Amino acid sequence: MARPPLEVADVFRAHGAAWRKGNAGHVSLGQLKVMSAIETCRTAALGGHVERCHDCAHERVAYNSCRNRHCPKCQAAAARQWLEDREAELLPVPYYHVVFTLPAALGAIAFQNKSAVYDLLFRTAAQTLTTIAADPKHLGARIGLSAVLHTWGSALTHHPHVHVIVPGGGLSPDGSRWIACKPGFFLPVRVLSRLFRRLFLEGLAALHAAGRLVFLADLAPLADQRAFDAALAPLRRSEWVVYAKRPFAGPKAVLAYLARYTHRVAISNSRLIALDEKGVTFKWKDYRVDGRDRFKTMTLAAYEFIRRFLLHVLPSGFHRIRHYGLIAGAVRADNIERARQSLAAAENASQPSREADSRAEDVSPARRCPCCGGRMIIVETFEGPRPWRSPSPSRIRIDSS
Repeated sequence: MARPPLEVADVFRAHGAAWRKGNAGHVSLGQLKVMSAIETCRTAALGGHVERCHDCAHERVAYNSCRNRHCPKCQAAAARQWLEDREAELLPVPYYHVVFTLPAALGAIAFQNKSAVYDLLFRTAAQTLTTIAADPKHLGARIGLSAVLHTWGSALTHHPHVHVIVPGGGLSPDGSRWIACKPGFFLPVRVLSRLFRRLFLEGLAALHAAGRLVFLADLAPLADQRAFDAALAPLRRSEWVVYAKRPFAGPKAVLAYLARYTHRVAISNSRLIALDEKGVTFKWKDYRVDGRDRFKTMTLAAYEFIRRFLLHVLPSGFHRIRHYGLIAGAVRADNIERARQSLAAAENASQPSREADSRAEDVSPARRCPCCGGRMIIVETFEGPRPWRSPSPSRIRIDSS
């Protein structure tokens, strides 16, 4: 796989040391670990392995990945594995995409309390959907959903929101039958928005009352209960954004979408354009503009680019992909099987064969020989820089991708 002309790692290597020095004492351990991981990813510092083509014996050296979930280079393999695990769980029904977004006024509170507020965002989005879906006036069914947290806007600003993928229907309360939603319509967005607003503000107030929120710098006055209540008052009357997109075209479209969203990081290397004395130039999308004019470029000073990227480092151990309702926890397999039976779906038609999976792995670009297209196999591993050898030049190609 060809290396992009510019990577986030290049920005960190060029300006990371100075940025860390200039922000000493104001950078979390998690952010420092992310910077270090990205800087050393797929370099000799992490060791590597030698691969040889099973067919033509072509060899290449590849360096190990950091496997950090914030690294733009380490998410493709993780996404593929996650999708393989999820593929067999898809049901033969339309799937819907719903987005729950926090108001900008709550952004600073969310940033200073990532674990508590992001967790609350997950729980209230899931509770909103399952509650409205269970209401006989709307669907009257128990649903399942998968939620993915994103904390960024296209310009790397802090913009917490949750993407939810949900089947267009659910099991009846007694589990005896499948109840489908109306064609092209899942649940009323206005109703979802109002309940989401109420549940989230109630949950935030409970966190404050329990002393689980911290308020630093300009937010320090919000530690007082009256100041906190006053700050939330306007939010109880404003409209909160809950956006429901049109249903996917089918299970394959769901997988294609999930491949792009589940393991996405704040910015991909493909969006980077230049790194020079002006700073970092990258592509971004202005959603306030329609048409082609929404695609723009932005240049940030390198220090500001690093700061914005690190805004989106999640707390250690925080799960950014979660499942609720019918597809949560230990009941997942039983509920999926029950739904299939209710839908009269043949199990072997909805699950990919292992033979097909094996073929897909055989031709994976990451394991394909650049000379003949054959399968590359690992023949040697090494820690740190590989000792120098003198192989035939025609047999060795250094590839840090």
